[in-house]
Amino acid sequence: MPQTNDRDAMRVALAEAWLAQDPDQETRDELAELLDGARRGDAEASAELADRFDHRLAFGTAGLRGAIAAGPNRMNRVLVSQAAAGLAAFLVERAAPGATPSVVIGYDGRKNSAVFARDSAEIMAGAGVRAILLPRLLPTPVLAFAVRHLDTSAGVMVTASHNPPNDNGYKVYLGDRDEGSQIVAPVDAEIAARIERVAATTTVPELPRGEFETADESVVDEYVRRTALVATAPSVQPRVVYTAMHGVGWETTARVIAEAGFEPPALVEEQISPDPDFPTVAFPNPEEPGAMDLSFARAREAGADLVIANDPDADRLAIAIPDETTPEGFRRLTGNEVGLLLGWQAARRVSDRSGDSGPTGTLACSIVSSPGLQAVARAYDLEFSATLTGFKWISRAPGLVFGFEEALGYLVNPETVRDKDGISAAVAFLSLAAELQASGRTVADHLDEFVMRFGCFASAQISLRVTDLSRIGEIMGRLRDAPPASVGGIRVERIEDLADGFGALPPSDVLRIVLEGGARVMVRPSGTEPKLKVYIDAVGDTGTLAERRTSASAAVAALEAGMQELTG
Repeated sequence: MPQTNDRDAMRVALAEAWLAQDPDQETRDELAELLDGARRGDAEASAELADRFDHRLAFGTAGLRGAIAAGPNRMNRVLVSQAAAGLAAFLVERAAPGATPSVVIGYDGRKNSAVFARDSAEIMAGAGVRAILLPRLLPTPVLAFAVRHLDTSAGVMVTASHNPPNDNGYKVYLGDRDEGSQIVAPVDAEIAARIERVAATTTVPELPRGEFETADESVVDEYVRRTALVATAPSVQPRVVYTAMHGVGWETTARVIAEAGFEPPALVEEQISPDPDFPTVAFPNPEEPGAMDLSFARAREAGADLVIANDPDADRLAIAIPDETTPEGFRRLTGNEVGLLLGWQAARRVSDRSGDSGPTGTLACSIVSSPGLQAVARAYDLEFSATLTGFKWISRAPGLVFGFEEALGYLVNPETVRDKDGISAAVAFLSLAAELQASGRTVADHLDEFVMRFGCFASAQISLRVTDLSRIGEIMGRLRDAPPASVGGIRVERIEDLADGFGALPPSDVLRIVLEGGARVMVRPSGTEPKLKVYIDAVGDTGTLAERRTSASAAVAALEAGMQELTG
């Protein structure tokens, strides 16, 4: 008989209790098999059991996200049921005396998204919350819109965005005074405490379930109408290729594009319909190498002027333009390039609409996104706000008229959606491309115009993926304890540690290295993946177009090499 210690026996007992309350036959079967192996003394099964039951998937400002499997450290129906009950308890306790809190719930096309959403609606209704389920699988921006449009106390979107195929997630928004933004501290900890209380005291079969409502199509109709207003009526029609990356974006995007007066784009048919297996991409993220290869092939066939790609839940946008210097004939613009052009567009529109008092409003981006947006704000006498990463922060900037994050996230219509929205951003960029084409210019020309007006803001990023999370802490500690005097031969002027907060920024595990010549390096752990992320920015703002580009790119290359050495 294999020997087991007390900890092993405790894990087996926890797994057996989990198995007894799990309503999902698939996760029941795989956990039962894992338990059998652990009882037989199989070391691999025991290690897997430890990984699943020694920790709990953290509920934070990003909600929940993880691989679908049994156990508290995975995404499954037990964990989601506990989350729904905990969120419901928070909403009931937060409601005014005699008021009934409400929630609207959306879901995308990933594995188990629909069942997680339905479980949430039934459990929250059973807890005394008015629960409204969106009518079908829809993009995340529609759910973010619905929180405000339906004036609910909260919103839940079941999605893992652009994560690997077997992942899913649980994203939470708050209405009322939060105006449909994602949760931030300390609310995340307050909800997490109630979830853990449910998990410790109640099994899933004991959770009462109630009747929920299903929203009608008018929610989607109004999102489409409001989003189409982002565009101006086109006088020319750019040739466009579109991909949904196997996600839920196309149906809604098609309606918005038509409502805005644009002709239908050519489609990447292999990726246009929702498919939880994401068969044509290794990772369903337009930023990943190879993810847009089919888009480029379709664009060559169509002679396209523009490629538009959404990620699977359509809250992110990727843009590609013709480029004869690349083997594909097209290149994807960086998130910073798209963000700066959309920010410039937003600033011009605010200026055009302003009266004698002059333009008012705020352009905002995360601290790791291009500082070029601040140059745009300064040129148009607008306020500028640099926030912590995530649209939960960007969306809360006072007087916001536009916000972006370098990871392909853009908020172009804050009066409609208080989150990144890849559909409204797509129609805004399409409108910009049409305006440029009508005047005989291209997006590439417009990028050159930006450089000559504001400077060349070049960027690069290093993502250090780790298997041992302690390595991230070691690197951050080393940079704090022995800060470099120079990086890549460029002198360090100062290092700003955001661990205890900095200025108006709340505490965050981020280092900002400010270097001479206007360059900077940001270092932070990823909030959603086992990675250390390094963001590099430099500017060339004197000389000819070529000189500005050369200066900025040389500084970025030197800093990239230097940071590779420091983090290696």
